[in-house]
Amino acid sequence: MDKFTAIADASRRRIVELLAAQGQLSATDICSYFDISPQAVSQHLKVLREANVVSVEKKAQQRIYRLNPDAMSEVEEWAKQYRLMWSERFGKLDRLLQARKEKQ
Repeated sequence: MDKFTAIADASRRRIVELLAAQGQLSATDICSYFDISPQAVSQHLKVLREANVVSVEKKAQQRIYRLNPDAMSEVEEWAKQYRLMWSERFGKLDRLLQARKEKQ
């Protein structure tokens, strides 16, 4: 699964947000933020892991999850292209509206 498909799900995006804010969390800690079963959270973590969005480190009986900054950079670069395109389009629209306003 690719990164974009992995983060398309709201629960997985929430996990990404949690890890971005906290730096690292155990699977148990992540589960505490959700009203879904630990098995469901585990499945979401598996998808994020397989898409390389998060990494996991096993410490004794815990699994510690961290956000993969390289994966998020790829998503950011993709979104940046569209932000620039829409900024240009809105700039053109602003100029057009200003010109029409000045004509009136």
